[in-house]
Amino acid sequence: MRQKQKSNAETIYGIHAVSAVMQQAPHRILNLYVLQGRQDKPLQNILAQADEHGIAIQSLSRHELNRLTAEQNHQGIVAQCRQLQQYTEADIEPLLQGLTVAPFILVLDGVQDPHNLGACLRTADAAGVHLVLAPKDHSVGLTPVVRKVACGAAENVPFIQVANLARTIRLLKELGIWFYGTAGEASKSVYDTKLTGALGVVMGAEGKGLRRLTAELCDELLYIPMLGTVESLNVSVATGVCLYEVVRQRKGVLTLACFAQLLELVCQCRKLALARCLLPIQQKLKFSLSFCVYSDHRK
Repeated sequence: MRQKQKSNAETIYGIHAVSAVMQQAPHRILNLYVLQGRQDKPLQNILAQADEHGIAIQSLSRHELNRLTAEQNHQGIVAQCRQLQQYTEADIEPLLQGLTVAPFILVLDGVQDPHNLGACLRTADAAGVHLVLAPKDHSVGLTPVVRKVACGAAENVPFIQVANLARTIRLLKELGIWFYGTAGEASKSVYDTKLTGALGVVMGAEGKGLRRLTAELCDELLYIPMLGTVESLNVSVATGVCLYEVVRQRKGVLTLACFAQLLELVCQCRKLALARCLLPIQQKLKFSLSFCVYSDHRK
């Protein structure tokens, strides 16, 4: 969990949030405060890492920790850190250009509950999403609650709030990214759709779903089959369903593409001597699958 303290420093608290900073950017931590008398293993692991990095550790009473965190649930550990530089709209293209695989983006169109955003970020990190986008207006940002629920994912997955979501989607479509929105009224299931190239999954707000313009900008609208009596899923749960369908399909495409490349080479070389066939096959296998498999482009 994270709380602003000064213009050049912030306070992060909670086992998972502090552990994430300790593992990913220990240089940010200026001071570490722990609850007097707490000796459990998760805390001791963090303290051992702090000692390795030469980070100052101070024991404080619960009252003092409560004061530092404005009475939030700090779980007995608080870190004073250098403020993390936030991503902006200008970082979107450089982030995508630095990838060696097809971009995988999550768009959250107006999610307002910090618990939902935190859960979405956690799932996005687990599924290998490269970038999470959200509008600046009418949506929650990286609050302390979001960071705690995300369990460190907020420190790892780039999260960018944009001034004009429609404009950003148009820009990304020009870069070859396809967008798939979720809507209960859609006619095509997420399980009947090819989700393997450079793509963005677009999720709507709690209760309201996708805004009209956002839905219109999506290349396809998909629905999640509902076989019971409930009519819809929580946005964080629905996000998990969609993201992991992309993961499942990408893994399958990787395997099939490798087989297809070998089959193509065999067909091309069937009239040649075996010795002449081995070299191109060996070279083909060494070629980066990230470019062979995820080469879909908008047409």
